[in-house]
Amino acid sequence: MLAVKRRVHYELEYHYVATNGIRLHVVQCGPEDGPLVVLLHGFPEFWYAWHQQLHPLAAAGYRVWAPDQRGYNLSDKPQRVADYRIDTLARDILGLLDAAGQRQAFIVGHDWGAAVAWHLATHYPERVRKVAVLNVPHPSVLFRTLRRSAEQLRKSWYILFFQLPWLPEWLVRRRSWWYGRQALLRTSRRGTFSTADLAEYVVAWQQPRAMHSMINWYRAALRTPHQPAGTARVTVPVHIIWGVKDAFLKREMAEHSFLLCDQAQLTYLPASHWVQHEEAEAVNTLLLRFFEV
Repeated sequence: MLAVKRRVHYELEYHYVATNGIRLHVVQCGPEDGPLVVLLHGFPEFWYAWHQQLHPLAAAGYRVWAPDQRGYNLSDKPQRVADYRIDTLARDILGLLDAAGQRQAFIVGHDWGAAVAWHLATHYPERVRKVAVLNVPHPSVLFRTLRRSAEQLRKSWYILFFQLPWLPEWLVRRRSWWYGRQALLRTSRRGTFSTADLAEYVVAWQQPRAMHSMINWYRAALRTPHQPAGTARVTVPVHIIWGVKDAFLKREMAEHSFLLCDQAQLTYLPASHWVQHEEAEAVNTLLLRFFEV
């Protein structure tokens, strides 16, 4: 069992790391010789999505890397939609492991970051020590549910809207990013995102080509044929953490995803889609227990 080092405070470190032909901005924390944990944010966030996890994980002895994924905030922003295909996104993370000198890492993902985590677990299991996924189902479960459930299609209306050229980017920028801010505020528990938090997000969204690149993740997902391996069972240990008040995804998809894993845990929390923000202490405790077993 990993020794807990609660009295040690590690400062956040800001680095640029070359990977997969681009540079990612990566916030790092914790002892350099600690087991590597990679935290993958989703839309419309950036590394700051994990600001309540970085220090607790580092204090427990882990070396934590939280990248701005490609297209986000300070990371490189390739221009083609094809540059945001899921396997390319996963290879970015493999390159981070290589840069850290690690064959394997604990992978934690939320939202789109969870989609990348699922892809790593199904396509590159030899590189994944354990994987924790927050509020995104196994890809085959999501695609099947979208085909069969009118309710889920209604919840996912924005995916189709994001396929339009230029209009989504224009709309979200209007009124000082009002729509972007409201997307967070209206789908989360009251008080989850403070005025200071929202200011951090606006700064990230204002980076040149950032919003266009962020939305290209959705465009690439529908323009790229799905690979058969996306239906594969997950053989590495998985912990699915799911906020039951998710405004975007049906709860039963968590259970269906659980059934596709050989070694899995499923924990429901009384939270919205933004589970690591609203239930930070519970999520941190769950992650630490999961890593140590």
